[in-house]
Formats: sequence, C-alpha cells, structure tokens
Amino acid sequence: MENHITLDDETLLLVSQTFKALSDPTRVKILHLLCTGRHSVGCIAETLELSQSSVSHQLRFLKNLRLVKFEREGKSIYYSIDDDHVILFLKQAISHAHH
Repeated sequence: MENHITLDDETLLLVSQTFKALSDPTRVKILHLLCTGRHSVGCIAETLELSQSSVSHQLRFLKNLRLVKFEREGKSIYYSIDDDHVILFLKQAISHAHH
C-alpha cells in the first residue's frame, strides 16, 4: 500500500509551477541542454540560437523554482541542473513523445 501524501497549498503551488516551467519550449530546450553538463549563458544562447537576454530571463525563472543552480568561476557564471527529479520527469516526457 502506498503512502498518501497530502497536497497542502504550498505543495500544490510548487507542483503547478513546475509543470508551468516544463510547458515552455525554450525552458525545455535549456533544461535538456543542461542535462549534458554545466554551461554559461553565452554557451546556452549560442547553442540554442537564442539571445542572451532571453536565456538569462528563462534561467532566472528556472532558478527561482530551484530547477537550476549556478556557480561563479572568476567573472564567468555556469548553470547546471539543481533537481534530478524534474530532469527524470523531463526525460520520461521526451521518451513518451517518441513512443
């Protein structure tokens, strides 16, 4: 028998925000790229052919949800995945799309 987890208001909000984060194609592309390792804003923008401003905006959104984290090395900032649970869900959704 599975344990029943109560959905309090805070949990419900966080779950819906996570789905919102994964509902945007640009954020999915960024998260998918970050699955390969850490990257700078410039590298993400160049690889995905997006503006640095757009990438920064999306990374801020993902960071606020604790889906990505950053590390500063000198003057450079590198982003990486902060929540493997969501990445597992993302990979499963991609597999489902290819099914």
